[in-house]
Amino acid sequence: MSIPFESQQKLLFIGDSITDCGRGRPLGQRRGAGLGTGYVSFVDSILGAAHPELSLRVLNTGISGNRITNLESRWQEDVLDLEPHWLSVMIGINDVWRQFDSEPGAVQVDPEQYETIYRKLLAKTRPQLEGLVLMTPYFLESNVKDPMRAKMDIYGAITQKLAEEFDAVYVDTQAAFDQYLAHQPTQSLCSDRVHPNGVGHMILARSFLQAVGLNSAI
Repeated sequence: MSIPFESQQKLLFIGDSITDCGRGRPLGQRRGAGLGTGYVSFVDSILGAAHPELSLRVLNTGISGNRITNLESRWQEDVLDLEPHWLSVMIGINDVWRQFDSEPGAVQVDPEQYETIYRKLLAKTRPQLEGLVLMTPYFLESNVKDPMRAKMDIYGAITQKLAEEFDAVYVDTQAAFDQYLAHQPTQSLCSDRVHPNGVGHMILARSFLQAVGLNSAI
């Protein structure tokens, strides 16, 4: 597969804490504020090393704790106004997690609302993009019958459905982690089954790069 990106293009990542990872404010970017310490920075470094001729501008607008409803409220400023050529979205972990750790009666984002809002955001954005990448939410638990893992898989399936609908590159992050967890325990990646260490973020970066067709870079 040929290189999907063109010289000087902007590649924007948006999501929750997994994307945020301490990125700079108001806008995370390589020069100045910084891309954070997670997979976005790894993707930027690998692309910069493997394809210096591209001079891509990688941006990060992830915010810790975000759900799809939060993305909706800031989509204009943190996506559309930045006019990216490529957009990568990874959202859903908190939409599921809050259903398991919140007080009874707390407002939740059920699968139907998640899909409805996500579709609305993509519908108004996809025509302006040259490329779209949708990364599934994940849970670092190999037991597919675990309640939170089972619920996360539902949101992951919605992400796959939307990727097909909007001609997006689909990144199955859960499958990538499952491959690792077949050999190593969850504790080797994190303590809370959500926020991975450097190895986990490299798994995410590799999954992204492989999905867009840049196997040679890794």
